[in-house]
Amino acid sequence: MKVYVLAPNENWICDRIASEWREHNPDICVDRPIDADILWLLAGWCWNHISQDILVEKKVLLTVHHIVPEKFDLNKQEEFKFRDQFVDAYHVPNPSTASILSRLTQKPILVACYWYDSAVWYPESLEEARNQLELPLDRFIIGSFQRDTEGGTGNPKLEKGPDLFCEAIEKLDQNNEIHVLLGGWRREYVMNRLSEAGISYSFHERSSTEKLRSMYNACNLYIVASRYEGGPQAVLEAAATRTPIISRDVGIARMVLHPYNIVDLPAQFYLPTPYSVEEQFSRVQRYDIGNYKNTYITMMEKVLG
Repeated sequence: MKVYVLAPNENWICDRIASEWREHNPDICVDRPIDADILWLLAGWCWNHISQDILVEKKVLLTVHHIVPEKFDLNKQEEFKFRDQFVDAYHVPNPSTASILSRLTQKPILVACYWYDSAVWYPESLEEARNQLELPLDRFIIGSFQRDTEGGTGNPKLEKGPDLFCEAIEKLDQNNEIHVLLGGWRREYVMNRLSEAGISYSFHERSSTEKLRSMYNACNLYIVASRYEGGPQAVLEAAATRTPIISRDVGIARMVLHPYNIVDLPAQFYLPTPYSVEEQFSRVQRYDIGNYKNTYITMMEKVLG
């Protein structure tokens, strides 16, 4: 079996997934669609970068990370219907996306969580991480590393829940003891709200993987406030670095996190227990790419038939 994986070249998470896939599976990866038995369209929105003749000729597995119903307008519906004729099966990272997708297609839908690399994501000393990042040692640091502002507008990307995140932080920061550690890009909405509320924060835009690992390890808490998610990868990365994390019931949260740490933000808010942190550190091990890549290989073999 030979696999060609389509990445968007956006210097974002799909490109990292594609790079890790190639690194861990060099014997089955090819650089040209024409040489593949199966085309893995990891970035489904770039599907038309491959000629329709090749899409018809090859087996096609398309990943749908998540669908935001409010944004799935008539144009997106029409594009989906047209693209669906070239797809042999869909991959989704969680059951919620599978449920939404099942209303749109008759093609097979295969669920496989994202992976993480334990050689990259692992626990480090909180004090050393803070010193390295020049963060205060005496503050309660809450992390959020994602993209949650609509490009060029300053408006919140509501599916990522930046409004819910800020509301929770504003309720918590009654004694000026919190420092918010932001990563990713397009964080303008959150930064503006934190500034207006007088809440301390720092922002590291598009950090290296090594720096991002230190950012997790510097946190007392990581918050996922999204309304819709494919992952997020932060669930795996926080669990793997033993970073206390709470998340709304989205994406892969129930597949990885201890049930205690799944909350209804901003109405609910409580800190993870040491036991729950250790439990999800144990649970996340099954998604280490060293072993979990076989789940993807099996999935592709099913598509080939």
